[in-house]
Amino acid sequence: MPFWLDDPERRPAALPSLAGETRCDLAVVGGGYSGLWTALIAKERDPSRDVVLLEGKETGWAASGRNGGFCDASLTHGFANGLARWPDEIEKLERLGLANLDAIEGAVRRHGIDCDFERTGEIELATQPHQVAELREAAAQARRHGFADRVTFLDGAAVREQVDSPSFLAGLWFRQSVAMLNPAKLAWGLKRACVEAGVRIYEYTPVRGLSADDDAVTMGTPYGRVRTQQVALATNAFPSLLRRLRPYIVPVYDYALMTEPLDERQRAEIGWEGRQGLADSANHFHYFRLTADDRILWGGYDVLYHYGSRIAAEFDQRPETFRTLAGHFFDTFPQLRGLRFTHAWGGVIDTCSRFSPFFGTAHRGRVAYAAGYTGLGVGATRFGAEVMLDLLSGDSTERTALTLVRKKPLPFPPEPVRWAGIALTQWSLSRADARGGRRNLWLKAMDAAGMGFDS
Repeated sequence: MPFWLDDPERRPAALPSLAGETRCDLAVVGGGYSGLWTALIAKERDPSRDVVLLEGKETGWAASGRNGGFCDASLTHGFANGLARWPDEIEKLERLGLANLDAIEGAVRRHGIDCDFERTGEIELATQPHQVAELREAAAQARRHGFADRVTFLDGAAVREQVDSPSFLAGLWFRQSVAMLNPAKLAWGLKRACVEAGVRIYEYTPVRGLSADDDAVTMGTPYGRVRTQQVALATNAFPSLLRRLRPYIVPVYDYALMTEPLDERQRAEIGWEGRQGLADSANHFHYFRLTADDRILWGGYDVLYHYGSRIAAEFDQRPETFRTLAGHFFDTFPQLRGLRFTHAWGGVIDTCSRFSPFFGTAHRGRVAYAAGYTGLGVGATRFGAEVMLDLLSGDSTERTALTLVRKKPLPFPPEPVRWAGIALTQWSLSRADARGGRRNLWLKAMDAAGMGFDS
């Protein structure tokens, strides 16, 4: 079981399933962050709106309860990806992203959500010589766009003053744009806030289909149906109820380990007094952070796609990946050898060819969707909720005017080309990591086409 979800004292009781027919003003499909934020903000915008949220299992059981707990302000899967894809809008996107993170912090306080929220920032690490130059250039790009006060370049000595590892050659510290939190507690707290705001939540109520007529949008469930004026789809990695969206999403599996709590000697060995989130700069990167009780979460590296976009519970466990991750952990922190891992888990996330969310509507503007967060949905899903509600209202806002919102990524090809292309890309990324970052012709072609596949 994921460490975050293994908390029976705090885990809320499941809510009843839908039985029979119900009507509402807005139906939200999906009980992860995306759906919870959408339902909560909808009620905040209009307390009289009747909002129903439908979840196939329990709220927060999937990616929202399994991730690393990095709440990043970036709406574009990092500054570099945003600058490469939306250079004319990057300053606006960064401003909106920071405002979104501020709003998340405000909601956590306002609703009394005890989710171990710490705005410590994140350090992106160079663990290979070529990555040092890349981080210096990223810092220079940030300065050129007016963000010099938000990032600090750390040389080898400076980064090891923050966290001591023989692997760390340099770092780029994003000081205020990332918070650490307990992801399951955030989901559970948002669930409570939704219920208190009057949202009707039905758990263990998967939606089997969606249709629209002149009067309403109808969705069928195993024991009932919902008739609603508007729908927000927040299913992310899971097959969309709008079949035409499925080519845009690839579900991939990510994995993580959790250690036992560090004792005082072990903490002193590595430092890490600032408790920042950490991630290395490889294509197949690791992300790691401290928990409230001083465990280390260590995740990433492997990202696995299964032929036919398969999603199955059996994929949540992968012993060979856990062995690889454990080996990498002790290579990074040799002073912690002998530390035990108490939890190992995996989970599915959604990715798209531009690594950042996309949006749109269907059925004459009565259905809105957001998907494609590619691992940074802890923060960006709240922004996506605002976008979906803007689109459903029909109002033109600063958010809906963004190219990020108005244009979609390129779709992935059908099978078997999809599987072969992803496999070739993964092999090429591993080869680039082993060859000083040099990208082969395949990766250069993907870059030119605006497509990619990232861990």
